[in-house]
Amino acid sequence: MIKAFKYRLYPTRNQVEFLTRQLETHCWLYNRALEQRKTAWEAEQKNISCFDQIKYLTLFRKTVDDLGFCNCTSLQQTLRRLDKAFQIFFRRLKAGGKPGYPRFKSTNRFHTIEYMGLGDGCQIKDNRLYLQNIGCIKVRWHRPIVGKIKTLSVTRRNDKWYASFYVEYEPQPLPKTGKKIALDIGSKTFCVDSEGNLHRNPKYLKQSYEHLKRCQQRLARRKKGSKRREKARKFLARAHEKVANQRKDFLHKLSRGYINGFDEIFIEDLSILDMARSVKGDSKYIHKSIQDAGWGMFFNFLSYKAEEAGRTLVEVDPSGTTERCSNCGEMVSKKLTTRIHRCPACGIKIHRDVNAALNILKIGSDGAFGPGRETCGVTEKLSFSR
Repeated sequence: MIKAFKYRLYPTRNQVEFLTRQLETHCWLYNRALEQRKTAWEAEQKNISCFDQIKYLTLFRKTVDDLGFCNCTSLQQTLRRLDKAFQIFFRRLKAGGKPGYPRFKSTNRFHTIEYMGLGDGCQIKDNRLYLQNIGCIKVRWHRPIVGKIKTLSVTRRNDKWYASFYVEYEPQPLPKTGKKIALDIGSKTFCVDSEGNLHRNPKYLKQSYEHLKRCQQRLARRKKGSKRREKARKFLARAHEKVANQRKDFLHKLSRGYINGFDEIFIEDLSILDMARSVKGDSKYIHKSIQDAGWGMFFNFLSYKAEEAGRTLVEVDPSGTTERCSNCGEMVSKKLTTRIHRCPACGIKIHRDVNAALNILKIGSDGAFGPGRETCGVTEKLSFSR
C-alpha cells in the first residue's frame, strides 16, 4: 500500500532563495521540453519521447549553469511529469473526450520538485532533511514515517514549504469491534448515524465569507503587475487555505472516529456533482452548502482509511431511504424543509435523517441486494430489493 506523509519545512532565508532558484529551473526545463515536443511535431510530425529528452539532459546540464545546480534525478522526474501529461492527453483523445493539450507553466503555477527516494540528492541527517546544494532543512516531524520511502516531493504553497514522503508499507488491520453503523449525509446537518448521533455542518466557508469578500475586494483594487497586488493575492490565498485546512481537520477526525469504532460502515451512493447544481424549489442554493460540506472528501477519507484498517465500507442506493419508514416500510413523502418523519401507518416520530440512516443500515445488514450488486475490495454497492 502507498501512503503519503507530509511535513512542514522551516528553511532559512538563504535556503528559501536556493529552493526558489531550483524550482524556477525545473519550471524552465518543463517549458523547454514542452516547446521541443510541440515544435518537433508541428515542423516534422516527429514524436520526441521522454527517453530521448532524458538522454540529452546531460548535455543541457553542461551548457546551462542552473541545471547543474539541481539534482539530475529530480530533473529527470520533471521530464517524466511532462510525459505523464502527454499520456493523459492522448488517452483522453483516444477515448473521444475533449482533452486539454499540456500547457506551459509560469513560476506561479509550478510548485513541486520530485526526488527518487532517499540517497539520491536527499536524505535525513540529524533529524533534518538534507537536499543537494541546499543543506539541512529543519522539519516538524509531527508523526513517524512508517514503511519504505519510495519518492520525495518538496512543495511550495503560499510561501510555505512542505516535504511529502511517499512510502510503501503493509497496513496493520485494527481489532474487530463487532459493530456496524450507517451514515446519512446532509447539508444543514452534516452527518447523522443510525445510533442517533448528530454532527452539525461547521460551514467554514460561510463563516469566513465576509473575510474572503474583503480580501477579494482588496485584490480587485490593486493594479495588475504591481507588488501590492501580489501581496493581496497571497493574503487571499492564505485565507482560502485556512478554510480548506479547517474542513480537512473536521473530516479527518470524523472519519477516523467511525473507522476506529465500527467494522462495517454503510453510506449512500450519491451523485454529488448532480446534487451540487443549483435547482429550483426547496433545494435552491443548496449547492453552496454541499460544496462547503465536502461530502466527496469525506467519502474518500472513509474509503482509504477503511482499506488501511481492514474495515468494510458499503455504498447503498439512496433512492427511497428518506421516504420509506424504517419501522414499518410505509412510503411517506415529505419536503426538504420537513425535518421530522411522521408515519401515519405505525405512528413513529423521529428525525428524518435518523430514519434514513436506519433504512441504510437495514439494506446492508439484511442483505437486501438489488440487481447489479458490485463488489470492489472493501466497497460494496447495495440497494432495496425490487
